[in-house]
Parts: sequence; C-alpha cells; structure tokens
Amino acid sequence: MNRSTIDLWVGIFVVIGIGALAFLSLKVGNLTSVRNAPGYHLEAAFDNIGGLKQRAPVKAAGVVVGRVERIRLDPQSYQAVVTMRVDQGYQFTKDTIASILTSGLLGEVYIGLDSGGDTQMLADGARIGKTQSAVVLEKLIGQFMFDKAAAGPAPPVVSETPASPKPAGAPAAVAGSSK
Repeated sequence: MNRSTIDLWVGIFVVIGIGALAFLSLKVGNLTSVRNAPGYHLEAAFDNIGGLKQRAPVKAAGVVVGRVERIRLDPQSYQAVVTMRVDQGYQFTKDTIASILTSGLLGEVYIGLDSGGDTQMLADGARIGKTQSAVVLEKLIGQFMFDKAAAGPAPPVVSETPASPKPAGAPAAVAGSSK
C-alpha cells in the first residue's frame, strides 16, 4: 500500500470514532430523541423528586410514553411541580398515580404512571392528584440509624439452654460439699 491509501484508511477510522463518541454523548445526555411528536402536557406535584432531571423518561408498565419537560418549585406549597409531555397515543385516567422511581440501585430516575379504574381521562394541562415522591437512600439510612440510637442499648440476651444431662454412673453433686 502506498502512503495516501494508509492516510485514507486512518481518516475513515478517525471519522467513525468521532461519530461513535458523538452518538454516545447524545445517548448519555438523553438527547437522541429530537422528534417533536404530538402530545399533551400533565403536571404532578411531589414533596421530593430525588435526582429527577429534565428529559427523564415517563413510563407506564415499563414502556416510555413521554418525557419530563420542566421542573419548578411552587412558592406556596414548596413542592416540586413536574411538567411532562405524554405522547398523544397514550391516555391516562383521572385517578392515575405518578411515582418517581429508579431503574436498579444506581440507575436512571424516571416517572412511573399507574392508571386507575376511572372512566374519565386526563386532558391537556391537567394535574395528577395522587403522587409518590422519590425514596432517598440517605434519608432511609439516617432514619434507621437514629431509630436504633433512640431505642438505646439492646437488652442482654439470656440463654435458656437446659443443663446438660449427667452421664450414667456419674456421682451427683452434694450440696455443701466441695472436692
């Protein structure tokens, strides 16, 4: 091979590498879906959103049905209000429950929607009334530790094992005698 052919192949591999890095960074940043599908907006108020971020998925039964568009703090109730865009093909009932969940122990944070049995559907701009905030691992550990500390030391464990039987032919101990 001559020098120009080698340079061409090196250039092709460099372009493929840069393309792969760009794809991975878009995937990690959750920016791969640039489509602007028609949908409607729903709001939900949470006491704690954990690590939820904009563009986080909204899932129902494990299927992505939308994305988080906006997160803001309500100045009156001091709750986080999450605005999400749900694809037009998915309709949810008025008694839907919105929960902030995590995929695995250290996975992505997303909103899970569990539909109820109501016959009326949520309209564009409606607010989901029933929500479940994120479970913060640090709070759970802290509560466990402080509950254990408040309970005080554990009482001593008293063993109630029966006395071992004497072997046959062994003399019984006589009270008051010592050998």
